[in-house]
Amino acid sequence: MTDPSAPKPPTYSDLAQLVEYSLTRPQLTEEVVHRSCEIAKQYAIAAAIVRPSDVDLAARWVGGSGVRLSAPAGSTHGDSTTAAKTYEARDLLRRGAQEIDTVMNTGKLLSRQFQYLEMELLQMAESCHQSGALLKVNLESEFLNEELNIIACRIARRAGADYIGASKLEDVPLLVAHSHDRLKIKCSGPVVGLETALAFREAGCSRIEVVDPVAILEAWKKQLVAQASACRVDTGVDA
Repeated sequence: MTDPSAPKPPTYSDLAQLVEYSLTRPQLTEEVVHRSCEIAKQYAIAAAIVRPSDVDLAARWVGGSGVRLSAPAGSTHGDSTTAAKTYEARDLLRRGAQEIDTVMNTGKLLSRQFQYLEMELLQMAESCHQSGALLKVNLESEFLNEELNIIACRIARRAGADYIGASKLEDVPLLVAHSHDRLKIKCSGPVVGLETALAFREAGCSRIEVVDPVAILEAWKKQLVAQASACRVDTGVDA
C-alpha cells in the first residue's frame, strides 16, 4: 500500500516548468530563434525570452503552445527613463509578449531613490496586469548589499510585480524571506548545468533562466531514470 504521507517522486515537469530559455544574445539569427522556439515547445518549458525585435515572429512560433513568451523592456542596467520603459513594455505586450523582464534601475537604487523606483514599477506592473501578463523585476545583485536587496524586494512587492530575480545563489534565501509570499523568485543567471539549476530550485526559485535547456533537461531525464531504477531496487520490485 502506498503511504499518502510519503514525498512524491520528482517528475520531468518539476524542472521543465521552471525553465526560461534565454534567446536574447546578439549573435542569434532569426533562424536560430525559430529553431529554439521549436525546442522550447518540444521540451515543454515554461517560457522563452526573446529580443524585443523578435516578439512578432516568436509570438507566431510559440502561439498555441504552453510556452509563454517573454521579452526584456528597458536597458541592461535599468537606466532607461520611466516613459521609455513603460512605452516599450506596452508595445511588447501588444505584439504578443505575455511576460516582461525588466531590471530595477541600479543607479537609482544605489542613490536610494526608492519612491522613483516604486512609481516606475507600479506603472509597468499595471500595464502588464491589464494585459494579463506578468512583470519580472531583475536585480543586479552584484552591485547591492544586503540592505538594498531587502529594500528592492519591498519595492517590487509594493509595486505589484510578480517575480523578483537575482543572479547569485546566495541572494535567493534573502529574497524568499522578504517576498512575504507575494513575489515569486527568479534566477536571472543565466544558468549553465543541471547541478546549478537544481541548486536554484532548492533555494526557492520558481523560474530559472538558462542558455541551453536541452543539455539541462536531458541530464534531468537521465537522473530521473536513475532514481526510478534505484527506487525499484530498494523496494525489491525487481527481486
